[in-house]
Amino acid sequence: MKRFSLAILAHVDAGKTSTAESLLFESGMIKTPGRVDHGDAFLDTERLEKQRKITIFSKQAVMEGPDYKLTLLDTPGHTDFGAEAERVLYAADYALLVISAPEGVQAHTWQLWKLLKRSDLPVFVWINKMDICSRPCEEIIAELKENFGEGFIDFSANPVGKGKNDLINTDGKKAAEHNEGDLSAFYEETAALSENTIEEYLETGTVSDDSIRQLILSRRLFPCFFGSALKQQGIEELFKGILHWTQEINRSQEFGARIFKITHGTQGERLSWLKLTGGSLKLRDVVDGEKITQIRIYNGSRFEAAQELYPGEVAAVSGLSHSYAGQGLGFEKDCRTPLLEAAILHKISFTDGTDPKKAYIELQKLAAEDPQLKISWNETSGEISAHFMGRVQIEVLEKLIEDRFGYEARISPGEIIYKETIAAPTEGIGHFEPLRHYAEVHLLLEPLPAGSGLIFESAVRTDDLDLNWQRLILGELMSKKHLGVLTGSELTDVKMTLIAGRAHLKHTEGGDFRQAALRAVRHGLRTAENVLLEPFYSFRAVVPPSSVGRAASDFKAMHAAFETRDHGAFMELSGRAPVSELSDYLPVFQSYTRGLGKLTLRFDGYYPCHDTEKVIERIGYDADRDIENPADSVFCSHGSGVIVRWDRVREFMHVDSGLRIGSEGGSETTVELSTPKLKSGNLDFDEKELEAIMQREFGPIKRPKYSNVRYNRAASEKEGAVSKKDYIIADGYNMIFAWEDLKDLAQTDIDAARDRLITRLVNYKNISGKEVAVIFDAYNVKGGEGSSEDIGGLRVVFTRGGETADAYIERLVHEIGKSFNVKIASSDGMIQITALRMGVLRMSASELKGEVENAEAILAEKLEEQRRSDSFSNTPRQI
Repeated sequence: MKRFSLAILAHVDAGKTSTAESLLFESGMIKTPGRVDHGDAFLDTERLEKQRKITIFSKQAVMEGPDYKLTLLDTPGHTDFGAEAERVLYAADYALLVISAPEGVQAHTWQLWKLLKRSDLPVFVWINKMDICSRPCEEIIAELKENFGEGFIDFSANPVGKGKNDLINTDGKKAAEHNEGDLSAFYEETAALSENTIEEYLETGTVSDDSIRQLILSRRLFPCFFGSALKQQGIEELFKGILHWTQEINRSQEFGARIFKITHGTQGERLSWLKLTGGSLKLRDVVDGEKITQIRIYNGSRFEAAQELYPGEVAAVSGLSHSYAGQGLGFEKDCRTPLLEAAILHKISFTDGTDPKKAYIELQKLAAEDPQLKISWNETSGEISAHFMGRVQIEVLEKLIEDRFGYEARISPGEIIYKETIAAPTEGIGHFEPLRHYAEVHLLLEPLPAGSGLIFESAVRTDDLDLNWQRLILGELMSKKHLGVLTGSELTDVKMTLIAGRAHLKHTEGGDFRQAALRAVRHGLRTAENVLLEPFYSFRAVVPPSSVGRAASDFKAMHAAFETRDHGAFMELSGRAPVSELSDYLPVFQSYTRGLGKLTLRFDGYYPCHDTEKVIERIGYDADRDIENPADSVFCSHGSGVIVRWDRVREFMHVDSGLRIGSEGGSETTVELSTPKLKSGNLDFDEKELEAIMQREFGPIKRPKYSNVRYNRAASEKEGAVSKKDYIIADGYNMIFAWEDLKDLAQTDIDAARDRLITRLVNYKNISGKEVAVIFDAYNVKGGEGSSEDIGGLRVVFTRGGETADAYIERLVHEIGKSFNVKIASSDGMIQITALRMGVLRMSASELKGEVENAEAILAEKLEEQRRSDSFSNTPRQI
């Protein structure tokens, strides 16, 4: 049986939903085609879709026959939901692009074609609404070729059998009236698309069906069908053509799948929508360490539970708690960085008194369903922000939040989202060596072409740095959202290569390499030539001749690069300009063209900013004050950790990476990398020199009375040396939101997440022997008296109403600082500032999680040993 999936895409109002309904009717899947304007479409089932009469959420339906099983994947047509359409392509084998015959190629059609090309999907083209179009088919195909290139051929009356006279006409019957000339023209045009088919045509006078299928599969040929979906004209030919000209795909025997969507069921269950690309998937199979608890085959809003999924099929499965759209399972790799992304940032507020932090937890469900929203929480301002594609998406999300969570949300006018990159290669160095810790990391940072995102690699031999450390470093780099140093905007289009690193046999922990790696990135950015990027629209303006001068003048003033084309009755100006300049231009354009002009815009990516200095000044970001992203390194002198500014780190580094960056023949940059070498004489520094650096850069060093005593390595190894016990203070809610398992649990039950954290910290305290306190911020609990209790030796504190966690932690440090080596675990900016101000050590949420997991592993091992011991002692002795 041929199992394959077909994604259907279109510009809004091109008739995509009517086409989908007509195909389902033709296949026998539904008895009557639904209509958008009647609100009874089989695939547009959500209340919001019926109200707005547009597709908002992707859906699927299954059409089956004796020898095929076709999964139709419906996608939104509105530009604001283009990211949803892009994600569906992860699960498609073929695509059906719907074109409105009267309108032809529109702005969003261009964007969809770009997505299809990037996804390398074979495409069938359905030219709809021919019943209300006076243009001939040849003119429409010529327009497609002009916009997208060669390969578009009319298949409305084409050879579908083995004989060259076996044609199908618009009535689905053999058409004897087509003469040999029609066939020859069809075969001649088809054969010209590849060298192999040219030879076949010259030898036989035809092109075989298998050769045509291969041309379609390789994206050389795009079959075009004409008709009217609303009147069911041409749909039979389209449906039979899709079944005939698609090729059965060879699937791997090895398990593989792609996740393209996350949703939540009516009972709140998390569903991962996936396409099986190889092997099989059965109920209760273990995938990524989690058990599949249900397999659902959906048809519109209804589903059937299945015991097994076969290659080529699409289903929603439950049981995967950490899955995400674009994830590859088994042999499949994660999908590439999405092409479509929002260029505007908006803040979400609530008019009904809803607690924003509580709402943020709930909104994480929407963030999982639509990753392009990038919903984030600003701890300092207490604000929620998200990325939106346009006004329609904003209105839909406001209504969706009200329907699903009961909150009255209001989304503010947006701000431009900037990004940053670098212009030339540079080396980043990070060293982290406070008391009893050690790690050094060297990274090569190189610019990439626009739209590449971030790429991470290692060029280090395992003889120089253990493979486990290398994997840990790359994992930490991948998990971090890196910020630029000009405006604090997201970093993109940079390749980071690990070129050297060093660990200590006794003192290196996983968190040390995290610190060193992230400092290396920031150090590299501080030494690099940085470039601020802004979002651009590509535009196409059609204007009457009288308005050409005004349009050209406006586009020049908007820093646009464009070209003009004379079409006689009108002029066309097309090019690219900053979103910040074009976003409010449409009303002005319509005014001076008196409604005769047509302006289409589409997002075109990020390019160098046209007014960098003004943007930097307006945003006012100071990289030196960003304590969450330090570029400085920590070195050790006689047991005391001291900070060395980023611009002097190279003088004190322990490893020479062997990297040499220069230029030859003008501006071309050369990069040479030799074997890393350990620098001699730099393993311990002169204390006075480092202290002088500290005083010169940061002023007099003030050490609190309760700070750690200066640690002498030689003395510590002498018998009888005494050291203070470690005391870990953990920011409870920060841990919950940072640890993925707790974060997922908190979305449905914050109390259960809190209890699980307490249980894990009790085990950690008892295994590690350290003193541990966990602080839960009850600042917003009006009239709360707070509490402090001992649970299994763990100090569990809820702050009083009006008292923040950082204020309580500061009091606690003053209380215990003289007796313990205090370390504060939090990724919260305010709490880290508190730790920095008091001179105590800090650790991130992921570092504490790593230590907790190590303790849990030790505990599990001990329990297993105990179980074995008990089993042995209870075994009857044989006499």
